[in-house]
This record gives sequence, structure tokens and C-alpha cells, in this order.
Amino acid sequence: MPRWLPRAMVVALALFACFQLASWAFLQLIGLLINILIAFFLALAIEPAVARMSAHGMRRGLATGLVFLGVTVVGAGFFTLLGSMLADQIVTMVENFPSYVDSVIRWTNRTFHTSLNRVEVQESVLHSDWLQKYVKNSASGVLGVSATVLGGLFQLLTVLLFSFYFAADGPRLRRALCSVLPPHRQAEVLRAWELAVAKTGGYIYSRALMALVSGVAHYVLLEILGVPYAPALAIWVGTVSQFIPTIGTYLAGALPILLAFTVNPWYAVWVLGFVVVYQQFENYVLQPRITARTVDIHPAVAFGSVVAGTALLGAVGALIAIPATATLQAFLGAYVKRYEVLDDPRVQGGRRSDGGRSPALLRLFRKLRGR
Repeated sequence: MPRWLPRAMVVALALFACFQLASWAFLQLIGLLINILIAFFLALAIEPAVARMSAHGMRRGLATGLVFLGVTVVGAGFFTLLGSMLADQIVTMVENFPSYVDSVIRWTNRTFHTSLNRVEVQESVLHSDWLQKYVKNSASGVLGVSATVLGGLFQLLTVLLFSFYFAADGPRLRRALCSVLPPHRQAEVLRAWELAVAKTGGYIYSRALMALVSGVAHYVLLEILGVPYAPALAIWVGTVSQFIPTIGTYLAGALPILLAFTVNPWYAVWVLGFVVVYQQFENYVLQPRITARTVDIHPAVAFGSVVAGTALLGAVGALIAIPATATLQAFLGAYVKRYEVLDDPRVQGGRRSDGGRSPALLRLFRKLRGR
């Protein structure tokens, strides 16, 4: 056995053990890393407001606290209003539930020529096996739901804490990062940071614009149908559908569908159809065009980045995919050498007037004709 072989085996085993340890640590900390990533982009989103306030002599910590306080007050007031509205409508729906059941039974009997009545339907539902199983599973899953809610609150506090530190100590963080890099690298890092702030702000602006369009469209529908609290519901749909990725559309549409059901069960069907159709219009027409203007990336790139971000990080990836892609594209664009484009009809999709022959062949053909 060569003398270097035992040492090589020990080194290989040590490297393998380090790799396994690093993989285990990464899997254990991936939740924290995702929360830090969300907090970083949240800090980038509020960076312009904090920088503007600090430029007028206010300390960054106080400016960051005021921004967070304003967002918290607005959000709490909005959800309090919606909560009271939802509670009133649930009470109304429970009181009128027998009349809803009677109307559905009358429509069923008239359409399918059946002879159902409300007492038989209630008895069959209350004594059904699936309802009893659902009640048992719900009772046993209360503890799991409570743990999930507490875990979500803890993650929210973690994100808010890190985002506060990132925004309040932004200059110190940039100084610490630049202190370990040579001067030319420091300029690149600062440029990338500036681009990230600009692209994240543009993304927030595009989301706010799409929330406005969505809110107006749903407000018109709800007002036509006579659904109560149409302005509040429109704000709810626009905000939740745009700023909660993946499931935001379904959460936003559930509340107006529920309230439309209290007015007329068929109105709930109309609202559901409108939500589905508008979502397709937004995904394939509105969002790519607005994103291309505010974030300055191609609509196909924006759509592909959202799909890729969802595949990699789920809902979080869908939320940060567009600003991250826009920042990377703008940063790398400075290192891509570009040339002047030839005045060729094929650039615009046309055909060459010389039949596609190369210049060398044309010169040879002219020389032969001259002889």
C-alpha cells in the first residue's frame, strides 16, 4: 500500500463527513434562510421611504420604525373592518340559511322533477358518515391547527425583525460587506444593491397598479350585482390577490363569493366565473405588460421567472422571482458587449433581395461575368 493512500482515505472521509454535516445543517436552517431572504426584499422595498426620511435628518432606526408602524396601522384597520363586516354577514347567512336551502330544493325539484324537502335533506346530512368523520377529524386536528397558527406568527415576527434590522442598519451592513472586498468589487456590490432597491420598488409599484385595476374591475361587478360592502370587498380582492402569491387569488375570491351567496346563490356563481376569467386575463395579458414597463424585463422572462421561482421556493419564490430576475438582468447587462446591428431586412423578419447568396459568391459571379 502506498504511504499516501491512508492519508488520502482519511481526507476523503473527512470531506464526505463535512459535506453530510453541511447538507444536514442546510436542511435544518432552510426555513430561517427563506425568512431572511423575504426580510431582505422587504427591507429593499421600504428602503426608498426610509432613505428619504433619514435624508431630512431623522435617524434611520426611527424612520424604519415609523414606516413599519404606518404599514401595521393601515393593515390592522383594514382587517378589523373586514372582520366586522364578515362577522355581520356570517350571522345574516346563518339566519337565512333555511331560506337558502328551500330555494335550492325548489330549483332542484323544478329542474330534475324530484320531490325533495328540507327536513329529509337535513336528516340525511346530519346523519351522514362523511359529516361525522369530518367532525371527528376537525376535533382531533385543533391542536395541529393551533400549532400551525403559532408557527406562522413566529415566522412573521422573524421576518419583521430581520427586515427592521436590514432597513435600519442598511449603511452599516453595506459598509461591513464592502470592507472585505477590494475597491473595484465594492463599486460592483454597491451598484447591485442600488439596482435591487430600484427593481424591488418597481415591482411593488407594478403590484399596486395591478391591485388597483383588479379592485376596480371587481367593484364594478359587485356593484352591478348589488353585493353589500362592494368597496371594501374590492380593496380586499385587489390587495390579497396581488401581494399573497399562489393562493392569494383563491383567498381573495372566497370572501366576495360568500357574501354574494347571501344575496342570491346564483350571484356567487357569477362572481366565481368572473374571478376565474379575470385571473386568466391578468396572468397572460395584464401582468406581463405592466411588469415589462415597471421592472423593465420581457413579459416572457417575467412569466418564466415566476414559474422557476415557484418550482424552487414555492410561494416565496413566486413573490421575489421578478425583482430578483430584473436585478440580475440589469447587473449583468453592464458586462455584455453589444455591437451595431447590420442594416439587413432579415432583422425585421424579411428576406434578402440577393436571394440569400453570400457577398463572396456575388463578387465571384460578377468577376466571371466581366470576363
